[in-house]
Amino acid sequence: MSQVSQNHNNQDDLMRLLVAVSREDRAAFRQLYQCVSSRMFGMCLKLAGQRDLAEEALQEAFIQIWHRAREYHTDRGMPLGWMMSIARYRTLDMMRARKVRHNSGEQHLEHIADGREGPLDESLRSAGEAQLTGCLDELTDVQRDSILLSYYKGLTHDELAETLSSPLGTVKSWIRRGLMALKRCLEK
Repeated sequence: MSQVSQNHNNQDDLMRLLVAVSREDRAAFRQLYQCVSSRMFGMCLKLAGQRDLAEEALQEAFIQIWHRAREYHTDRGMPLGWMMSIARYRTLDMMRARKVRHNSGEQHLEHIADGREGPLDESLRSAGEAQLTGCLDELTDVQRDSILLSYYKGLTHDELAETLSSPLGTVKSWIRRGLMALKRCLEK
C-alpha cells in the first residue's frame, strides 16, 4: 500500500474514532489515544522541553478532544492535524502560564510579565482561532515551531538556533518565511 493511501486510510480511521468519541464511546477514545498519543507527546515534548509539562499538556489536550470531538468538522483540517493543534496550543498555553507564575514571584521590575496582548493574541481575535490554526498547519514544522517558540518562550534568534540545533541564518529564514506565509494565508 502506498504511503498516500495508507495516510488516507489512517485519517479515515481517525475520523471514525472521532465520531465515536463525540458519542462518548470510551473504547473509541482509548483506541484514539493509542493511535496518536505518542506522536502528540513527541510534539509537546519538543515544544516544552520538559517532560512533566509535556505529559500534562498531552493529558489536557485529550480532555479537550473528549469534550470537543462534536465540534470537529473537515473544514478544520485533517483529524490528526486538528488534534495536534489542540495539543500544540495546550502546550504553549501551559508554557505561558508557567512563565507568568514564575515571573510573578520576582521582586525586580524587569521580570514583571507584560499583561498586554501580543501580536498572536491580536491575530487570534481578528482572524479567528480556526483560521489561524489552519494557517499554522500550512507552515512547515520548523517554521511553525520557530514562530511559536519565539512568541511563547520569548527565545531570541540565537537561542532558537541553539534549541533547534540549526544555523542562525536558517532559523531567521524559517521565521521570516513562516511569518510571510502566515500573513498571506490570513489575508485570504
